[in-house]
Amino acid sequence: MANPRPVNGEYMHITSETVRDEHAWVRDREPVVVPTINDTRERLGRIFETDVDPITPEAYRREVDAVFADGEVAVNVAGCVALLRDLDVAGDYPGFVVDEVLGRELAATIAGGRPLSLLAQATFHFVDVHVSEDATADGAGAAGADDLDAALAAGFQTRLPGWDWREGESPFAVASPTDE
Repeated sequence: MANPRPVNGEYMHITSETVRDEHAWVRDREPVVVPTINDTRERLGRIFETDVDPITPEAYRREVDAVFADGEVAVNVAGCVALLRDLDVAGDYPGFVVDEVLGRELAATIAGGRPLSLLAQATFHFVDVHVSEDATADGAGAAGADDLDAALAAGFQTRLPGWDWREGESPFAVASPTDE
């Protein structure tokens, strides 16, 4: 196997410390992500003619902690976050695909398994068109910054409660013969 090529002379190393640092960073994004989630829920609620409960900063931080408590999920979320935080492409548009792919996958990873991961991917694109680059990633202006905030909002809005269709038992569940 060939040696990996460094980016700007450095390699990206994901360690336990990196995961802890990204956890803290994602948690600290609450002032940007929570309003984006609530705006997204309001917009989607209007489109689907339903009321969707807003989330609180405390609920967001608890859910960030839950995502990062699962080591296998945490290392993948941390990797995607780190990549998007630093991703920039000269002229931006040529890099459109890579930041969209990373954002979509980050949203899906945060949301959890199917069907929520697919819903988060679709929601990512809806959120992304409404996220202002000026309000993202500490004003760094990196190409991946708006996709990072959109991915965090899409992933966490999908996994957090507040949608009526997610409350209670599914009408599609089949009772097992032992339950009868």
